[in-house]
Amino acid sequence: MQQIHRLSKREVKTILHHTGNVCVLLAGAMLIPILITFIYNEPKYIAPFLYSTIISAVIGFLLMKLFKVEIKMTLKCAMIFSTIIWLIACALGALPYYLSGELSYLNSYFEAMSGFTTTGFSMYVNIDAVSYTMNFWRAFTQWIGGLGIIFLLLALLRSTGVDVMRLYMAEGREERLVPSIKHSTRIIVYMYSLFTLIAIALFFIAGMPLFDSVFHAFTTLSTGGFGMHNNSLLFYNSAWIEIAAMIVMMIGATNYALHYTILKGNWREYFRDIETKVAFGLIIISTILVTFMLYNNQVYGHDFLLNLRFSLFQMVSAITTTGLQTAFYPDILSKWIGLGTFLMTLIMIIGAGSLSTGGGIKWLRVGILLKGISWQVKSFILPGKAVMAKKLHHVSELLITDDVIRLTGAFLSTYLVVYIVSVVIVLIYYPDISRVIFEVASALSNVGLSSGIMTPNSPTLIKIVFIIDFWMGRLEIWPVLLLIAITINNVVRKR
Repeated sequence: MQQIHRLSKREVKTILHHTGNVCVLLAGAMLIPILITFIYNEPKYIAPFLYSTIISAVIGFLLMKLFKVEIKMTLKCAMIFSTIIWLIACALGALPYYLSGELSYLNSYFEAMSGFTTTGFSMYVNIDAVSYTMNFWRAFTQWIGGLGIIFLLLALLRSTGVDVMRLYMAEGREERLVPSIKHSTRIIVYMYSLFTLIAIALFFIAGMPLFDSVFHAFTTLSTGGFGMHNNSLLFYNSAWIEIAAMIVMMIGATNYALHYTILKGNWREYFRDIETKVAFGLIIISTILVTFMLYNNQVYGHDFLLNLRFSLFQMVSAITTTGLQTAFYPDILSKWIGLGTFLMTLIMIIGAGSLSTGGGIKWLRVGILLKGISWQVKSFILPGKAVMAKKLHHVSELLITDDVIRLTGAFLSTYLVVYIVSVVIVLIYYPDISRVIFEVASALSNVGLSSGIMTPNSPTLIKIVFIIDFWMGRLEIWPVLLLIAITINNVVRKR
């Protein structure tokens, strides 16, 4: 029993060795923006990225040299590793921002965590003035984060079997495309790369310059939401670009097992799956309600289609947890307040599909809970000895046990507790409850839609709370709680 509450020395050495692998891979990633400095004649950014590369590489090689893999990872060990590695990767990913002199280290760490967790809040005061090199790094961190940092490790890891399986599960993934997890990760990487090329083409055809197309392909497919302009996608004021963005957002937020099934030719699965039924049901209902609210209040004039355009884009951005905006906090506070902000808050919390790049509670869990309510109601009217088949369709027919329903309910309860605690802390500094519940939902679900609370001048404690929310939301809470429990237990034992 004592082993459950602490890590053995052999487990710690294994974690440190794999941490070295990730540091080295991040060092390689930091070399890529140096190419951008030559393309766009921004030589002052060479040193920050070169120094960051050297620091990451030295740390990585030292960890790999000093610590060897001595034990197969348990699920506990893998979950602790996945939790810690996000903190370390963000610490290294923050270095280019800090060494460039553009952001303080806390703001740099915030930017890196927002990037890698595909959230989208930014610490830059004037995003329009950000350089090509830094914008590329911002977008690239979100593209990497969309896959997941553990996916980077799995791309490096030579071993198969237990280590790969537990690392795969530790980052909040349970589904696999094929029986082999190693093969599943490769297929996802191939699909992700293909969708990235498609996204670049869609944005370019819609009228974006090439660099902008690459940037938004990275940030939209990853459901990250970083923008190149203070007005996000509204800068372009193009319905075609918004349509392209919504297509890419939905691709990123959709389960990759479902993508794989569709690419194999079984396109009917898209309309049968419980996740897409939940997603489109929520999009249609929320868009209709908000459109009529906006039209009734003449927020965007008497043009019904214009009101529909703004409503649909915000709803798709919210439910895919992307965070691109065409409506901003002056309007959101004065014209969307009430039904508009309530529905966006709700669907941000619900979030995107499982095994996708999105955050939130996930469409599958919501589908299970809704089905669970239906099954419970039916059980009241069925004869006592009647047996009810609890199944739903998600890529294939799934048998839903009572344990699955209880675990889903436990996750929802824990998620809401973390959300409420965060809201209470933020309310200490910002007493506007409607803005706070909106902004915290956006942070915990890794969305990035803003009501104007989070700025570079926000109090340090609020920035730290948001960083923790980004981190917990991306890892789906359980691994972080495990790390906290082990840490507290070890502190108590030492006393």
